[in-house]
This record gives sequence, structure tokens and C-alpha cells, in this order.
Amino acid sequence: MCGGEGTRLADSLGRDAPEKPMYPIDGRPMVDRVLDALEASEVDQVHAAVSPATPETRGHIAERVSVIETPGKGYVTDLSTALDNIDRPVLTVAADLPLLTGCVVDSMLSAYAAIGIDGGSMTVAVPATRKDRLGVSADTVMERDAMTAELIDGRADSEEMPDRIAPTGLNVVGAPTDTNTDTMYLTDDERLVVNVNRARDARIAEALL
Repeated sequence: MCGGEGTRLADSLGRDAPEKPMYPIDGRPMVDRVLDALEASEVDQVHAAVSPATPETRGHIAERVSVIETPGKGYVTDLSTALDNIDRPVLTVAADLPLLTGCVVDSMLSAYAAIGIDGGSMTVAVPATRKDRLGVSADTVMERDAMTAELIDGRADSEEMPDRIAPTGLNVVGAPTDTNTDTMYLTDDERLVVNVNRARDARIAEALL
């Protein structure tokens, strides 16, 4: 997913900024780093969902991956448009995860398969305290007690379940059925903790490379 306007990142830079997917992390656009990870994974086909807000991104990646045009009317609408053009299940990834690797992608796909979700979807999330400790932004945080999705703890050293949970921007969306199950998969993998939404996030991502 690389069609967002990236207003939070642009505002934090305080100057003319490139499109968010094109923002360089240690000299390379974020979208290239995410594509590297997907191409190194077991994913068999990669599509990039762009919008009128990201023409530079579209031109940059058009020869590398299949491009899906979305209306640029928000993440949910753009994702729905993309899903209408792709067979499910499908892995969806935000372009603001520059620390993503092929191994991380494969481990999340394995988790989805192991859970055995029949047509349902899996949202990958991290404890919000992991973001707090790293000092990165967390714009979407959910209270565990208010969640309706089943929460599965995939952390290697499981501690007490966190009260606050932050989605990572990586999801697996299954084919719709009459018995769909929504699952929240909890990980503490640092490579999924950093979403670059502000200049400070970018600096932290570079330090962790």
C-alpha cells in the first residue's frame, strides 16, 4: 500500500517533502526497502497500490511490480479497491515499514497458516509499549479490553498480555466466507515496530538498520 498522502511525515519535516513511499531511509526510498523484503520472501506476486497522491512513486516502481490504481480516498477505500483486483488470501503491507525483511514476511505467513483461519483475516500487531520504548510514533492504538478480534500471542518470550496494542501495517486478508474470523496476531519483532510517520521515526529506523 503506497498511495497515502503522508501528511504527518511532511508536516514533521517542515519543508517540501517527497512522497512518503519515496522518503529515503539511509539513502534508499522506503518503498524500495519494502519491495526488497517482499521479493526476498515466499510471496509469489507483488502488486503496488498507488493513488493520484503518489505519481512519483508510481513512476518509480512501474517497471518493477504490477501497479493497481486506487482513488486516494483513504486507506480503507484504497485497500478495498486493491482487494477487488487480487485473489485472496493476500498479504497487505504498508510502505512505511523500512525494516521489513523477507524472513519477517515469511514468519507472518507461517503464523497465518498455523492458526488455520478459514477465510478470515489476520492483523499483525505489537505491544504499544514496544513503540514507546523505541520512541517511535503510535498513531493507532487499541485497548485490549475493547477488542473484538481473537488475540493470539506469537511472542517468543510471552509476558503478560499488554493492555495497549498497535497494528503494524502488515495483514493477511482471507477470502470472505459466512464464518469469517478476525484474528490479531501479537509479535514483538522490532522490524515491525517502526512505521515511519514522522521525521523522528525515520531517524530511529536508520539507527536500527
